[in-house]
Amino acid sequence: MSQRDNGILALRGDAIGTIHPQSSGEEIFQNATLRPVLKLQNDLLIESFLNYANKQKKQFYTLTLDKKLQYIDTAIHKDIKFRNALKGIVLGVFTVDEFKAYTHNSSNINKRMMNMIIERLKDQVQLLTEYNDVAI
Repeated sequence: MSQRDNGILALRGDAIGTIHPQSSGEEIFQNATLRPVLKLQNDLLIESFLNYANKQKKQFYTLTLDKKLQYIDTAIHKDIKFRNALKGIVLGVFTVDEFKAYTHNSSNINKRMMNMIIERLKDQVQLLTEYNDVAI
């Protein structure tokens, strides 16, 4: 394993969630790789979303809570450039072996990844509003 891979694994820490012998390959990848990466990259994912919202004329900040949740979902599902940027934030901290595993099933892993990012942002929607208040 390369020095880069060892450094990345040391930053991320252990798997998050239970991995059972009957777990599917995607589930193992999700708990061993995606969850730790998303936890590590959380602040960057938030800043990336705030940057996106600010470039969209800051309309996100004027929405009701339900509309904000819908906005997050729509932004990630409909804006391909934004989705690809988020994907890059995550893929950039994969080890070489993880990237190879990702390429074998990228479509399904991308779906899991985007759904997890959406849920992570939705769970922190109050922080997204507070960050804007601080930035103004």
